[in-house]
Amino acid sequence: MDSMDNQIETTQCFSDTASPPSVTISDFSDEILLNILRYVPSHDLVLNVSRACRKLRTLCLDKSLTAHIHLHKEYTATDEAIRHLLKDLSTDIQTLNASGCYWLAGSTVDQVTRCKSLVRLDLSGCRVTPARLSRLLSSLQCLSSLALDIGPRFDLQLLSTEGKAALARLQELKQTLLTPSYGVVPCCSALRSLRLYLEANEGWQESGGCAQLMVGQSSVPHYQNLRWFSARLAPGEVNRTLLALYLAVFSMRVPEGLTGLVLFVPGPAPPRPVAVTALTESMASSAGSTVGALQLPRTWLDGAVLTRVLAHGCPAYLNVSRCSAPGFNPLHVLLATGRDLSPLRSLNLRGCGRGSLPENCSKGEEEMDAESVKALIEGCPHLTHLNLSATHYHHNAPAEQNGHLCGALGRLAHLRSLALPVCALAQRAPVAANATNSSSDLSSGSLLFGLKKSRRIGVPTYQPDVVGGAPGEVREEAAASCIRPLLKGCPYLVELELIGAGFLSAMPRNEPAIRKDPAACPWACQVGDSQLAALGTLRFLRRLTLAHLPGVLKGTGLLQLVQGCKDLQVLSLANLGSLKTVNFTQALTEALKHCTQLRDFRLEQPYFNANAAFFEALSHCRRLRRLCLVSRHGTFQLAAVLTFMQSCTEVIMCHMFMGGTLADCKTLQKTLLDGLSASRPALSVVVYPLLHEDLGCVIREMPLCHLDEITLFKSRVAEEPSVQ
Repeated sequence: MDSMDNQIETTQCFSDTASPPSVTISDFSDEILLNILRYVPSHDLVLNVSRACRKLRTLCLDKSLTAHIHLHKEYTATDEAIRHLLKDLSTDIQTLNASGCYWLAGSTVDQVTRCKSLVRLDLSGCRVTPARLSRLLSSLQCLSSLALDIGPRFDLQLLSTEGKAALARLQELKQTLLTPSYGVVPCCSALRSLRLYLEANEGWQESGGCAQLMVGQSSVPHYQNLRWFSARLAPGEVNRTLLALYLAVFSMRVPEGLTGLVLFVPGPAPPRPVAVTALTESMASSAGSTVGALQLPRTWLDGAVLTRVLAHGCPAYLNVSRCSAPGFNPLHVLLATGRDLSPLRSLNLRGCGRGSLPENCSKGEEEMDAESVKALIEGCPHLTHLNLSATHYHHNAPAEQNGHLCGALGRLAHLRSLALPVCALAQRAPVAANATNSSSDLSSGSLLFGLKKSRRIGVPTYQPDVVGGAPGEVREEAAASCIRPLLKGCPYLVELELIGAGFLSAMPRNEPAIRKDPAACPWACQVGDSQLAALGTLRFLRRLTLAHLPGVLKGTGLLQLVQGCKDLQVLSLANLGSLKTVNFTQALTEALKHCTQLRDFRLEQPYFNANAAFFEALSHCRRLRRLCLVSRHGTFQLAAVLTFMQSCTEVIMCHMFMGGTLADCKTLQKTLLDGLSASRPALSVVVYPLLHEDLGCVIREMPLCHLDEITLFKSRVAEEPSVQ
C-alpha cells in the first residue's frame, strides 16, 4: 500500500554504497509533483493516483488541484468515476467544466448539487431539463457563470422560484440553443457577458418557432450591465431570424461601455439592424474601458463603423473575415486611422483582398493586398494569431518590393497560430504549359521520345536526402527558400493552416455533399513535398491543416514533416495531389507510424481506399482519440475498421463518410456500437454514404463538440477570441 514510502527508506539505507542511488519520483519536491499532477485527469487523481501511496494521497487533495475540475475531452470519465469525484471533492470545487460530456447520465449531472462552493459551471452538451436546472440553481448559491444547452422541450415557466432568483444573480451566461428560444435569458437581468450559439434546424421554421417568440419579446430584460455580447450561428434562416430577435432588445436600451461584440453569421446576412449601429457606438464609450473584440457580418461592417470603433482604441481581437467590398478594405481603414495597433493579438483577414482577380483563378476569389499586410505587420509586433487564408498571394519580385510575404511574417516573433493560402509558399510564377524544358536532354531524335512519360510542368518532384536530383527536379533548398525566414522567425508556431484559395470541403452542414472539386490556383501547384519537408523544423507544432495542395505528388515531404514535428496532436489533410488518383498513400502510411502523439486525425480525399494497410499504419497512433474520413467515391474494408477499433482502445470517435451502400455502412456502425459502447462510454460512431440524400439529418444527430471541432472542415485560426 505504501510502496513509495518503503522506496524512500530503501534509498536511504543504500546511500553509502559505491553506486549512486537512482532518482525516483519520491525524490521530487511537492511543488514539482503538483505541477506533474496538473496534467492528470481529475477523475484519475481521485480514483487511481491518490491510492498509490500516502504522499500522493495528500498531494491529490491539494487545493490547487481540486478547486478547478476540467472534464472537457476527458472521454474515459465514466458516470461512476464522475459521481465518485463529485462526492469526494464536493466542498473544494469552485469551477467545473463538463462541456462536451454528452455521454453523462442525467443522474450524474444531478450530483453537481453537492458542490455548494461552485462559482463557474459549464454543462454545454449535457442533458439539462428545467427540473434538473432548478435543483442545481437552488443548491449553488455562489454561482456567477453558467453554460448550458436549451433543447426543444425546455420551458422556462417550469423553473422554481429559487432557480429564477439564482439566474438573476448570474454575471456570465453561455447558451447553445437547439431550438428557437430565449432560454434562461429573460431571468438573467444582471448579466455582464452573454454568449449565444444558435444551432436550431430548419424544421422549427416550418412550425413557426421564431414567430412564437415575438409575442414574449417584451419579457426579455434590458442589459444595462452588459459588457460582452457574442452570437455564433449555424447556417439556416431560422438562426438568422433568432439573432434578429435577440438584437431587437438592444434597440430599446443600449448598454454603456460594451467592450466585446462578436457576431458570426455564415452565408448571406440579413439587413443590418438599427441596434448594431447603436452597439458599435457604445463600444468603449465609458471612461476607462477599452475595446476587447469586434466581429460583424460582411454586410454589416463598413469603413464608417470600423473607424468609429477604432476611435476608442484598437481591440485585442479583430475578425473582419470576408468583409472587403468595393470601396471598403478593412486593411486600408486600419492603416488610415493612425491609431496604435500594438494591442492587436488576434487578427482574422480571411478573404480580405483588394478585389482584383488573379489570372487563371476562379470568379469571386480575391488577391491579397500584400503591401498593406506588410505595413500592418510592422504596426502589430505582438500578434499571436493571424489568418490570411481564402485569398491569393502571388509573389513577384521587382526591385522596388521588400521581398516575400514570409519575410515580413518572420518578424512576428510572438506568433503562435497562422493560416496562409497555399500559393503564398510559391517562390515564382508557374511555368507555362507550352514552355520548353531547357534542362532536359530529351529531343525528337531520342530513341525514348514518345515512350518516356512526360513530367508535369511547374510541379517539383521532391526526393528526401537527395543532394542533386535528376534533370528537371527542384532541389529542396531552392524550393523552400522563400519560407525559410518564416520558419526561422516564428519557431514557436503551435498551429499552422495551409489552405488552397477557393477550397470547399465536400462535407456539408445542411446542404447536399459537394460533387465538384474547385479548380486549383496555378501558383499552388508549385508547393509540394519539398515545402512540406521544410515545415519539419517547427518543433513546437501541435496542429496542422493541409488542404488543396495539388503539387504534393508522392507525399514524401509529409514523412519528413512528421519526423521533425514529433509532438503533432491534430492533423487534417484534404485534397492532396491528384484528385482522381491517390498517389500519396504509401507515404501517408509511413508518416502515420511516426505520429505517436496524434489525438485527432481528419482525412478528406476523393477515391481514397481505407484498406487494411492504412488502418494498420493508423494503429501506430496509440493516443488517437478521434478519426474522421471523408471521401467521395472512397471505399473501406469492414474487417480492417473493426480490427483497428478493437486494437486502438482510446479511439472514441469514428466518423466515416465515403462510398459503399447504406446497408454496409449501417452494418459497420452497428457492429462497432454493439461491441465497444460498454467499454467506451463516450463512443461516437457515424458511418454513412457521403452522397446520400439524408446525410443532413444524420449530421444533426452528432454531438456538437465533434461536429464543430473535427467533422466539419473550416479554418480555425483567429476564429475565436483568445482572451475573453
